[in-house]
Amino acid sequence: MARQQTVSPRLRYWFDNTMSRGTPALIGWLSAISLAIVIPTSALLVWADVHTPTTVHNQLLQIWRTVGSTFKLGGAVGTPAFVLLSVLLALVGLFFASTLVGLIAAGVNRKIMDLRRGRSVVLEEEHTVLLGWSEQIFPIVSELIEANSNQRRSTVAILAEKDKIAMEDEIHARVGRTGSTRVICRTGTPTDPSDIDRVSPHSARSVIVLTPGGEDGDAEIVKTLLALTRSPRTRTRERPHHFVAAVQDGRNREAARLAAGSGACVLSVDDTAARLIVQTCRQPGLSLVYMDLLNYAGDEFYMLTEPALVGRTFGDALLAYDTSSVIGLLRADGSLALNPPSAAPVREGDRIIAISRDDDTVVVSGRDHPVDEAAIVEPKAREQQPERILMLGWNRRATAVITQLYDYVADGSVLVVVAGDSAMYEQAEAPGTSAERLKVSFQEGDVTERELLRSLDIGAYDHIVVLSEDDEESGRKADSRTLVTLLHLRDMETAVGRDLPVVAELTDDRNRALAPVSEDNDFIVSGKLISLLMTQVAENRELARVFDDLFRADGSEIHLKPAEDYVVLDREIAFYTVVESARRQGHAAIGFRRQSGESGTRLNPDKQQRLTLSAGDSVIVLAAS
Repeated sequence: MARQQTVSPRLRYWFDNTMSRGTPALIGWLSAISLAIVIPTSALLVWADVHTPTTVHNQLLQIWRTVGSTFKLGGAVGTPAFVLLSVLLALVGLFFASTLVGLIAAGVNRKIMDLRRGRSVVLEEEHTVLLGWSEQIFPIVSELIEANSNQRRSTVAILAEKDKIAMEDEIHARVGRTGSTRVICRTGTPTDPSDIDRVSPHSARSVIVLTPGGEDGDAEIVKTLLALTRSPRTRTRERPHHFVAAVQDGRNREAARLAAGSGACVLSVDDTAARLIVQTCRQPGLSLVYMDLLNYAGDEFYMLTEPALVGRTFGDALLAYDTSSVIGLLRADGSLALNPPSAAPVREGDRIIAISRDDDTVVVSGRDHPVDEAAIVEPKAREQQPERILMLGWNRRATAVITQLYDYVADGSVLVVVAGDSAMYEQAEAPGTSAERLKVSFQEGDVTERELLRSLDIGAYDHIVVLSEDDEESGRKADSRTLVTLLHLRDMETAVGRDLPVVAELTDDRNRALAPVSEDNDFIVSGKLISLLMTQVAENRELARVFDDLFRADGSEIHLKPAEDYVVLDREIAFYTVVESARRQGHAAIGFRRQSGESGTRLNPDKQQRLTLSAGDSVIVLAAS
């Protein structure tokens, strides 16, 4: 038994060593095994045949013919030299055929592997190119699919330093079905001009550069934009380029613009998020309006010429559409006028900027609109009062939020900042601000601790802002802390005796479903909002100026104003009456919000629709700050 146990490993060891000698050893073993099987089997076939020759010599010849036929050697008989040459010729033919098959198989396999590695060139036109890979990829691809749902065929080409199959699997898992939109993934370096050419940016309708994040994220964006402009094929393009990118730090925005040239729209993630946080914290429900405007599943902006309105006024245009809400004019000379005076004329070549379900729903009604004059009221004079604002948490956007607040609040307002980061004291001094307008104080502490929140007397504040902590590696930890803070605030509402108007910043939109919410809660998911904004601008470059105006403190903004400022409450009216009342105040009404919260927010309603507005309801308008 011991002898057998010793022999078996040695035989396996000898066999392994023989096989490791390479191709000759493999051929030898294959030949030996084949001969060991074919020769005995051929002999059995000959001896079992009823017509087998009777002499041993002829039987051996028949066995040889069977072996030769099996190995495709011909099985020729004759003189030894003749047989030898026949076998040699057959072996040469067999070697040639095997080599040819091997070369063809290797070539096909190499081509398949190249395709699987995503190294081939995308030969498309009027497609959308995405450069880079981050969490932004999923909302952007989803929105592009929705935007192109009415197109027969569209293409999105992605170039990233990631395995092609892995990219396709992630998109399939996170996005799902792509409908009529074909998503093509290619592996390459977005900062390498030769790699960029694989996705044909020179023939693309637009190119979106994704924000990679991290300390060097903005530098990578600048390098990618430089690579785009230095790409040999991109430089030969005759029409203007349309590049869309977003930098984290607004201070890097100008560098990115210089790198991209005149055909680029560069957004600032932090500045835009700060503006949205400030606007939303003072107007509960505003985040829902922006989400509806920015995603293609709802209503969005369209710009169309309307010959029927040429020679008429902007006020006439406000009341000219049943199923679209007019907000401004894009003049023939390229100037933008959001919510211009009601008497502003519509000239030849001007385009109407409207919110509508689709471009084919921006149609002039051509009939009289029902306005209930008796339901229209004069607005109540409201003097802006000082506000008390509580900011929980600190991140790189906090200073921008404080700076933006100075542009909105009345004199004598108070901001209390509570965070565990002592470095905030060094960063918080906003340039050009006045303590008379907004008094800012700081308190160090962990905003997830219930006892700390109890000590803040949160019921004394008009607005509460919960900022997400900076977490470059993963947003899960930051969102977990934000959710804990929100859970405590939600529980404290009972003791306060009212809903707390909270705007919270989240990193991952999927965590919104976990958040304990009330009707006065808003969520700013800056990554998703920027992704939606980039998609809108990629589809229509003119929208960059529209959104820039909407987000500016000195521009025309979206407001949620009390319904009693426009119409008599608890009276059934057509929405045309609300639009007319808003027009007389220099506002453009685009929807309404019921006190019930998210389910009650309605953007761009049919103006023929009959509705009754009650106390606590709001009208969504575009108006000067």
